[in-house]
Amino acid sequence: MSRKTKEEIALIYQQMQEYICKGLEEGDGQGKFIEDRWERSEGGGGRTRIFQDGAIIEKGGVAFSAVHGATPEKILQKLGLDQADFFATGVSIVLHPFSPKVPIIHMNIRYFEMENGIHWFGGGIDLTPHYIVPEDAAYFHQKLKETCDAFDSEYYPKFKNWADDYFYLKHRDETRGIGGIFYDRLSASTDGQFQAILDFSLALGRLFPEIYGYFMHKNAKLPFGPEEKAWQNLRRGRYVEFNLVWDAGTKFGLDTNGRTESILMSMPPQAEWTYMHQPRPGSEEEFTLKHLKKGLDWLSYQS
Repeated sequence: MSRKTKEEIALIYQQMQEYICKGLEEGDGQGKFIEDRWERSEGGGGRTRIFQDGAIIEKGGVAFSAVHGATPEKILQKLGLDQADFFATGVSIVLHPFSPKVPIIHMNIRYFEMENGIHWFGGGIDLTPHYIVPEDAAYFHQKLKETCDAFDSEYYPKFKNWADDYFYLKHRDETRGIGGIFYDRLSASTDGQFQAILDFSLALGRLFPEIYGYFMHKNAKLPFGPEEKAWQNLRRGRYVEFNLVWDAGTKFGLDTNGRTESILMSMPPQAEWTYMHQPRPGSEEEFTLKHLKKGLDWLSYQS
């Protein structure tokens, strides 16, 4: 088995973008993606697909990119690398639903290599409910565990803890949502290992429309009112804070002179910041805030 080239991986990820977009259009039942192709002056480019006029998804993006060129000094210092040209490709997704009862979701699968032979895979998938529902959290984490276990029984506990630490707003002392899995710098010493890690990333990609299709159909028609919409916008504000202050992918994209519109497609259509907002005692909002914590085992959660 020969190792896939970077061009072959980029093509595979491009096909994954197609697969995910098709699944999301079928799940929403109304909206369609529009495609925006772009080029990076230093090398490479991509195609950003933005979801519009959906019945369930208010704003969403599924972005593919494959960029290359001289590695910026800031990236070399941050990653502790020697000077060499780089190549990076991947698919990144963020979906913001109309209903506060449907969660925000994010996924990213990516591949990075340098001309000196350094390479790695990274990615993850995490869920940000506006309202935490333990049964939904258990479903989400069970699906991730099943996918991880098909490749390595150590993946889920390791990557789950990594996600808890990564998707964390230090300045708020709260997690972004109920976590998921996150991994980075997975490299291979053999062609077989390389293929296995690539296959793992593709399994996550195939899982994505299945998981979000479940939440769209289960939760989109649940009733809500102005109070829930106001809470949704507050939670969206937290999402913005994480992406602009802590998210490594946002920083990498901007530091490599990526396309700003595509990098910031993750932003919600509206968000709010209410000074010193406190939820009512005993409310669903208070329950959610109390469960934005690291280390919760959603697979065996007892209320």
